[in-house]
Amino acid sequence: MPNREALKPFLLAFPGPLRDQLVAAVLDGRKVSTSGLLLEYEIEKEELPPIGERSALIDSDGRETAVLEVTEVRVLRLADVDLQHALDEGEGYASVAEWRAGHERFWHSDEMREALGDPEFTVNDETMIVAERFRVVERLGPDAEPVNAKAPVAEPVRD
Repeated sequence: MPNREALKPFLLAFPGPLRDQLVAAVLDGRKVSTSGLLLEYEIEKEELPPIGERSALIDSDGRETAVLEVTEVRVLRLADVDLQHALDEGEGYASVAEWRAGHERFWHSDEMREALGDPEFTVNDETMIVAERFRVVERLGPDAEPVNAKAPVAEPVRD
């Protein structure tokens, strides 16, 4: 792997089958957008990624699988997510309603509530979402150095 400066991790979901499915969707070109809660950025005191920022897509084994570049960032209400964004998430959603149901399951999961520090957390139409678009700049080989994917989330978790 060529020498390059260390990149921030780009984490999709939590380590496990869902992350592996999402990483595969990015690598095969189906997934070019993702969604996260603005609240996660606020809790982590993390700024939204600027256009052009590059990060390392991390799989469940903690390996860097690709270099991604942010091409668009929008902050919008959950009720305002559009069909194109839902389709571009590459998870097979055919409607915004399907996209929302899938994301509500994730955001209402025990794992996410624990990460947010709020066992009663729920989303509604007014919940602010970060809708991110990205492109794969470089695919990284299977012998990429692992990072600690099991560490506490230090970056917002996207789905």
